[in-house]
Amino acid sequence: MEKVYSEQTGSVANVDSKIGRYLELLRLPDCQLNVVPVMNKDSLEMTDADRVLILGMVRAILKENAPIVITHGTDTMVETGLYLQRALPQLETPIVLTGAMTPLGFEGSDGLQNLTESLLAVQLLPAGVYVVMHGAVHPVHRSRKDHKLGRFVLTDIETQ
Repeated sequence: MEKVYSEQTGSVANVDSKIGRYLELLRLPDCQLNVVPVMNKDSLEMTDADRVLILGMVRAILKENAPIVITHGTDTMVETGLYLQRALPQLETPIVLTGAMTPLGFEGSDGLQNLTESLLAVQLLPAGVYVVMHGAVHPVHRSRKDHKLGRFVLTDIETQ
């Protein structure tokens, strides 16, 4: 969601967080947000240790009984969501994972839309783990990234 283009290498990479800057663009008068940076890493490079770190942060935030939005790379978003779902079977609040097929700041980015939708969805959803992107809400265990369509789709088969 937060990759930037490097003219030196001709590649995109995760360098710094842009979420705070984009949240400031939104009108959220009755919404108290706490941004907690955990890591800035391409999701394809994530390890089990990274997911343990995310789980630890989620557990700490859950003590505040607050819903959670996690921005995450789309390639392994479902894997992380399933990990959280398995680790938190007695979840009493919603957790939403969202990201962007085209990073924030790039022309045609879907990042701000997905972030905005996630902030609303997490206030309305029952307890559980979800993927929210492109005007859709999917329970994480029935969500998968469709590379051909360039979006997440709801599946009939539960992801394990």
